[in-house]
Amino acid sequence: MITLTVIDWKQVLLGEEPLDFLIEVALRTTIMYIGILLALKALGKRGVKQLSIFELVIIIGFGSAAGDPMFYKDVGILNAIVVFLVVILLYKATTYLVTRSERIDRIIEGEPICLVWQGTFSIANFDKETLGYDEFFSEMRQQSVSHLGQIEQAIIEVSGNISLFYYEDKDVKYGLPILPKLYAERYVQILTQGIYSCSFCGHTQEIQPTDKHLCPTCNKQEWVTSINRPRIT
Repeated sequence: MITLTVIDWKQVLLGEEPLDFLIEVALRTTIMYIGILLALKALGKRGVKQLSIFELVIIIGFGSAAGDPMFYKDVGILNAIVVFLVVILLYKATTYLVTRSERIDRIIEGEPICLVWQGTFSIANFDKETLGYDEFFSEMRQQSVSHLGQIEQAIIEVSGNISLFYYEDKDVKYGLPILPKLYAERYVQILTQGIYSCSFCGHTQEIQPTDKHLCPTCNKQEWVTSINRPRIT
């Protein structure tokens, strides 16, 4: 026979603390909220998308240090404040070193990486990033890019933002389409003569009908019909 246990809602909602501890939680949260604002102000003005990995780790650390004192009675607020002060001092020291050493700057902040060069992927550089094709294509489509032939250079900045440099309309080349429907139509067997782009690296060339054609750049064998339309802005 199954015995139903009565739920202790006081235990579920308050734990082991008395009801008046909620007032202390509100006070602790207010103090830590102000502490986080002051700490972030000390770091300087940068938007979330501009934060480097280093700065993002610091902010996560602030949140972790501030969280426990908000609702754990046995964790003192001064402990979190000391953490804030030490992190800020370390951040200032690191920033000082970064501004005076390019090597330290590259180690901590990283460096811009070219992902597309003259209408084709820089595969060696692309492998250094965790950015997938779908995400990269989405970023470009949001900037009115429909194929790689419109792009002279695409650079991923240390902030994670992608900078695009376009060909003028008169210089747009045939390139790999990044529109989902067109990119999904990939061929191994080429039935008609035309201009095709490698689906992996974006290499573009004219191909005669053939059962299989290896890309001279990456040795892949899937091709997409190239397009050369200019950007519409």
